[in-house]
Amino acid sequence: MSDKKTVKVKLVRSPIGTKQSHRDTVRGLGLRKLNSESVLEDTPAVRGMIDKIAYLVQVL
Repeated sequence: MSDKKTVKVKLVRSPIGTKQSHRDTVRGLGLRKLNSESVLEDTPAVRGMIDKIAYLVQVL
């Protein structure tokens, strides 16, 4: 087992019509299409990105 903590993020709302920086954040998290999921390392930087676009994603 890995000792690294991970967080799973799912894109549940479309980033169309949002600020460019928010769209860039979605792509930075590795999310492309609606309902796409990404498993990321749980770091303060990733948590900050998730907080920025919390209205677009769901943390699983």
